Amino acid sequence: QVQLVESGGGLVQPGGSLRLSCAASGSGFRLNTMDWYRQAPGKERALVAAITSGGSTYYADSLKGRFTISRDNAKNTVYLQMNSLKPEDTAVYYCYAEAVTYWDSTAYGVWGQGTQVTVSS
Repeated sequence: QVQLVESGGGLVQPGGSLRLSCAASGSGFRLNTMDWYRQAPGKERALVAAITSGGSTYYADSLKGRFTISRDNAKNTVYLQMNSLKPEDTAVYYCYAEAVTYWDSTAYGVWGQGTQVTVSS
């Protein structure tokens, strides 16, 4: 079974930067797309960015130019570099990955536990 563990959240001032990490652990799988979502208080969870195993990326329109998603396939880790942070970026950030088992090619989704990002002066 795959587990995802996020890290790197915290409190940052407006205009600051944070780098989130999400590491997958387990065995017998490969990872397809890895995504970052966020959920602000009182709002629905929304896709922030996604990256395929080949490195193709997608970003929510409102975040292009400030956030960068990347991954290290050897480490089964995805990153989210967040720059020029604004108070409205405050949310719990979740990692999501599509895992595929080697032995029967079953695909399933896995969520991390989330990491809080607070942008405030």
